[in-house]
Amino acid sequence: MAQHLRWIDDEIANLTSSGLYNRIRTLSSAQGAYLTVDGRRVLNFCSNNYLGLANHPRLVEAAREAVMRYGVGPAAVRSIAGTTDMHLELERRLAKFKGAESTITFQSGFTANLGAIPALVGSEDGIFSDELNHASIIDGCRLSGAKVVRYAHAQVDDLRRVLKAQRASFRRALVISDGVFSMDGDVAPLPEIAAAAHDHEAMLMVDDAHGEGVLGRGGRGIVDHFGLHGQVDVEVGTLSKAFGVVGGVVAGSPSLADWLRQRGRPFLFSSAMTIPDVAACLAAIDLLESSTELVDRLWENARFFKGEMQRLGFDTGRSTTPITPIMLGEAPLAQEFSRKLFEAGLFAMAIGYPTVPKGKARIRVMISAAHARDDLEKGLELFAGVGRTLGVLPA
Repeated sequence: MAQHLRWIDDEIANLTSSGLYNRIRTLSSAQGAYLTVDGRRVLNFCSNNYLGLANHPRLVEAAREAVMRYGVGPAAVRSIAGTTDMHLELERRLAKFKGAESTITFQSGFTANLGAIPALVGSEDGIFSDELNHASIIDGCRLSGAKVVRYAHAQVDDLRRVLKAQRASFRRALVISDGVFSMDGDVAPLPEIAAAAHDHEAMLMVDDAHGEGVLGRGGRGIVDHFGLHGQVDVEVGTLSKAFGVVGGVVAGSPSLADWLRQRGRPFLFSSAMTIPDVAACLAAIDLLESSTELVDRLWENARFFKGEMQRLGFDTGRSTTPITPIMLGEAPLAQEFSRKLFEAGLFAMAIGYPTVPKGKARIRVMISAAHARDDLEKGLELFAGVGRTLGVLPA
C-alpha cells in the first residue's frame, strides 16, 4: 500500500486489537430459519426477515414473471425513463395498505431518508432529532445543512424543552424519530412526540423501518399502531425487512410525494427500484392484506423467546418488540460470545461501537415468523450453554 494510505492499515489494526473489527460472514443459501454461512448450516438469529418472506414462493414467482415481461435492470432514473406502471401500482397499493393519502418509493429505506430530509429543511431551518436515531437519519440531517438539535432518547419532556428554547430561531422545524429503535427494540412514544411537534408548529417525521410489517393491524406500521393517521407528516418505511425484498417508501400527503419527485435527490439521480423487486413487494402486500397469520406468529415467537431468555438470566434491555438485544457490555465479550454460538451452530452477530455506544455491546437476536418452536428452543439451549461457558450466566 502507498505510504500516504498506510493510516488505513493502522486504523484496521486498532479496530482488531480493541475487539471492534467486524468480520463479515458469507451466505450461500436463501434466507430462512437456517442458513448456510461460511460453508456451515446454522440456525439463523440475525436476519431482518421478520415474516419469512425473503424466499416465499409467491414473492419468488412474482419476481420471475416480472423479469420475463420487463427484463432485469431499470436502465434509468425514475424521472427520465425509469418509472413503470408497476412502480405506480406499488405506490398506490402501499398508500392503501398503510392508510396514507400518497406514497413515493425509493431504492432503500436509507435513500428514502437521504431524499426526504434535505428536501424538507435547509440552512435556515432546525431539526429536532432523537439522540439514538438511525445512521440514515443522521446522514440525511447532515446533508440538509439544517441545524440539528438532539433530545434525550424518547424523552418528550426534553423534546419540549429544546423546542421551547430554539423553535423560534428557525424558519421551519422538523422533529424526527425512529419508530422502533433498531438496536434496543423499544418503540418511540409517538403520540406524545406528535403533540409536542404540533404545539410548536413543527413538521413531524418518523422512520418506521423496523415497524413496517411488524406493528399495527396486520403490520401496517407505527402510525396505524397508535391510531395517528393524519397526524404524522412524513412516514418513512423500508421494504427490505419484514417485506423481505428491498426498497424504501415515504408516505404522507399528495403534495409531499409530488415535492419529493421534484427534489428527492436519490429519486432524481439514482436508478429506479428494479422490476423484480417491485413485483415481489406487490406480492408481499397481497400476503399481508390476506391474513395476519405471519405477523401473529412473529409476535408469538418473540414473546416466547424473550420470556425464556429473561428466565435464564439474560439482560434483554428495554425491548418491547421482536428485536431482542442480549446485553453483554464490552465488545470483545460480545464477539467471543458470537464466535462460540457459531461454533455450536447458531448465527447471531455481535454488535459494538460505533453501531452502539461503547460499553453497550450486545448480541442482537432477530426473531422471525419463519422460526418453529423447536428452532427457538434449540437457540435457547445454545445461548444458555455459551452463557455459562463465558461466565455470563452462573455455571
